[in-house]
Parts: sequence; structure tokens; C-alpha cells
Amino acid sequence: MRKRADDIREYRCKNLIAVIEEPADIRNIGTVIRNVNALGVEKTYVIDPRGALPDDWQEMRERKSLSKTSVSAVKWSFVKRFDSTEDCLQHLEKNRFVSVVTSPHIKGKKNEVLDEVDFSVYTKLAVWFGNEKRGISDLAVERSEMCVSIPMFGMIESLNLGTTSGIVLYEVTKQRREYQRKYKRARKRRPKPAGN
Repeated sequence: MRKRADDIREYRCKNLIAVIEEPADIRNIGTVIRNVNALGVEKTYVIDPRGALPDDWQEMRERKSLSKTSVSAVKWSFVKRFDSTEDCLQHLEKNRFVSVVTSPHIKGKKNEVLDEVDFSVYTKLAVWFGNEKRGISDLAVERSEMCVSIPMFGMIESLNLGTTSGIVLYEVTKQRREYQRKYKRARKRRPKPAGN
């Protein structure tokens, strides 16, 4: 397991956080954590005002309900809980993260389609996913850079939280990994300054 962890380290997307805002079903938390881990997202933040999750990450890792639905990904992923959206936003803003929210409907001032956004321009990025029934909160929309939607072409224009997070995070990590590879290659090619 340690060898596998070392092998995949360079593919992880640094400074990328998935935020789940007030999920109603703990199984969905596990599914998102599984997506986060599989796609190489650095961290998961969960806004949990009901206190369904413990504050301590080690306790969280031992929760059978999370371990089962995340297929043990919670044991290999950093997860942090917050009591409120405001607390999470303050933490992210203090650490200079830009927030992007996801919604199938037009919300906020700037709305973009997922595959038309360049996610590599943000050094530190938090991607928000809203509650299964209510969607993303007005507060998160107000404090975000933009609202991103997944293009849909069927009669039903909604996806569940696990599917949405998988699609969105796949696009974001694909772009950011490609940028990291280019940046790494560019740094290797730069000539070293001559010594005096």
C-alpha cells in the first residue's frame, strides 16, 4: 500500500479541495470521498451543521458507514468537517482559495459551462457541491468566483451528488494535472543560473 501511495503522489492535484455543503445522506459523503481519492483531489471538506461526522479525522476514518460507502477511500483521504458554510468560507479565504460552485441552474453573477472553463488558472481552488435537495446555498454562490454547470441534453436535467462530483472533478483534475506536467517540464528545462 505504501508503494502504491508513493507511486501516485506526483499525480495528485495540489491545492484542490472538494467541498460538500450540508449533504443529507452520509452515503453520498462516502461516494464523493471515493471520487476525490480516485481522481487525485487533495482534500475533502464537509459542511455538517447536524454533526453527523466526528471532528477528528482519525475517528472519521474508522466510521464503518463512511469506510463502506467510500470503499475505504476515507482511510487514504484527508477529510475536514465544518459546522457552517461561513466557517468553511472563512477558512478557505484566509488560505487564499478561490471557490467555484456547481449548479444545474443559473445562479450568481457569472455562469459557465464545465468544459468551457480553464481550471488551471487558479493556484488554489475549492469546488463546491450543494445539498441533494436544495442545491448550493446563496452564501456560497455570493462568495464564489463563478457557478459551473454540466451540459445536459436529456428530458431530466439533474444528476445525483456522486455522479455530479465525479464528472466535475474529472474535468478539473484532468486540466490541473496537465498544467502540473507542463509546469514540471518547463522547470526542468530552465537553465540553472551561473555561479560567481
